[in-house]
Amino acid sequence: MFAFDGHAIEAAVLAPYAMRSAASRGRAHPEPEHRFRLAFQRDRDRIIHCSAFRRLEYKTQVFVNHEGDYFRTRLTHTMEAAQITRTLARVLGLNEDLAEAVALAHDLGHTPFGHAGERALNALMQPHGGFDHNAQSLRVVDVLETRYPSFSGLNLSWEVREGIVKHSGRYDRPQAVEFDPTTAPTLEAQLVDFADEIAYNAHDIDDGLESGMLRPRDLEGVRVWEESLAAVDAQHASLDFPLRRYAAVRHLINLMVTDLATAVQERLRAGRVESVDDVRANLPRLVDFGASMQALNRELKQALSERLYTHYRVTRMAMKAQKIIAGLFDAYMSEPRQMPPEARHPPGAEESGARAVADYIAGLTDRSALDEYRKLYDPLERV
Repeated sequence: MFAFDGHAIEAAVLAPYAMRSAASRGRAHPEPEHRFRLAFQRDRDRIIHCSAFRRLEYKTQVFVNHEGDYFRTRLTHTMEAAQITRTLARVLGLNEDLAEAVALAHDLGHTPFGHAGERALNALMQPHGGFDHNAQSLRVVDVLETRYPSFSGLNLSWEVREGIVKHSGRYDRPQAVEFDPTTAPTLEAQLVDFADEIAYNAHDIDDGLESGMLRPRDLEGVRVWEESLAAVDAQHASLDFPLRRYAAVRHLINLMVTDLATAVQERLRAGRVESVDDVRANLPRLVDFGASMQALNRELKQALSERLYTHYRVTRMAMKAQKIIAGLFDAYMSEPRQMPPEARHPPGAEESGARAVADYIAGLTDRSALDEYRKLYDPLERV
């Protein structure tokens, strides 16, 4: 018979402060272990195969889907963030399956139309508890996915669920009470917030330059970008700009990933971190860039905020998003029977009313939200 002991492999290769599958607090609904797929690997696979993950393909990162085929979507962003997370987990001796599972799930609860859609839905939901995509991601995997006959949700391991709701450094969400807000999450989960940031900084530069909404001169004075361009020019003196841009984006990612890994290793040594319990005791978290890269990263984010995210075309998309989200919310709140029956009373979900409306809207893609808006407000559109 085929023999495989994944727990023994983890015990042999993972760092002492890494989270081992054998030490997991388990699932809400107990399940027998698989012969050779460990718990966090199964969680990762369940996330990849769920409906919410597939819908990320048609959800906005910065540019809405119909702006062009080149630009990142919420799905391709998630894949890039997961790739960076795996790299960091490997070099630090952490559990790659756990880290990747949290990374793949971190945006499952995102609304259509990116952060503009989330801001609009959060404002509308203020009388009803607000809306936060990290908390919604946990709700997706706990309640809203219906793929198994014995339970609602995906029945993920405790540590993956904790990482979904606590990876961003905010431990005080109401949904985090189950996961002890007075402790930090695993290092695997902490990595995701920074892998996410590295990914979107790099690809927003790439997409911004490709779209023309960001011009090369807009990044003048941004030191980490100028350093990346200089490193490329030192090796390749006469590259055309597209190739120069691609190479500089790769260099930027490598700079930030290397700095983060080095800074975390130094903090682990300085703090004598030797167990998962030690990780949890270090608040708010052990994962962060070194001091110099923290300053460079702030400078880069400020430049993108001022010169890309407030571009008039991005602003127009944001205003459209707010109008569409508000229109859908008002229509469904005034008459919930305009939503499909399964949306009004999701299987496994006790809430109805405003929370059910938010669940339905958050689960739409950009394309389906636009279709719904037209059906509700265009008298000539077939319903």
